[in-house]
Amino acid sequence: MKLALQAVLWILAVFFSYKIYDSINGPINFNKTKNERYAVVINKLKKIRKAQIAHKDVKGVYSNNFDSLVKFIDTGIFTLVEKRDSSYMEYDRTYRIDMLREVIVIDTLGYVPVKDSLFNNSESYRNFASVPVGGVDADFKIDAKIIDKNGYKVPVFEVKVAKDIILHDQDTDLLKIENETVSVDGVNGPEIILGSLTEVSTNGNWPTIFDATQ
Repeated sequence: MKLALQAVLWILAVFFSYKIYDSINGPINFNKTKNERYAVVINKLKKIRKAQIAHKDVKGVYSNNFDSLVKFIDTGIFTLVEKRDSSYMEYDRTYRIDMLREVIVIDTLGYVPVKDSLFNNSESYRNFASVPVGGVDADFKIDAKIIDKNGYKVPVFEVKVAKDIILHDQDTDLLKIENETVSVDGVNGPEIILGSLTEVSTNGNWPTIFDATQ
């Protein structure tokens, strides 16, 4: 009986030691995994942002799907221009004298493919839709539209992915806490989001520490 009791106590001691260890190291390992995966996802979102801004510069609107965005990168052309101030004298019929007119002259310098300008020889943009996390078979959600802002029609876009997808294999209790994050140092809410469909913004909902990660 004594040996059996000692064995039980040893098992309990090992069990509770593991639980204490896990309670301390579980959140540490979770945060390490979270930050590593967030950095990779956000880095890809920043590349998508570059492509979307280029799309708007050339076409006047953002793309609302990845197929058209990839096609734009393949075929789109930037027009290189130079703006310079100029002036000339023009007869003013009201004052009946020659008056100085100032204008901005725009000269076309040439053209460059969007692909070469943004991605050089990289083909990474072709899998823009895919969430870059190992073991995850999911795509970013993308949308774009025109909204009314103070009487002006303004194009906006949004690209997002749920934290549940990025951290699919992590502790569910810690993931629940992460989805409820409200902090200046964290990614707030249950999704990582680039842009907005209600506000004029090309920013993400992540803290600035991730903008230093390339």
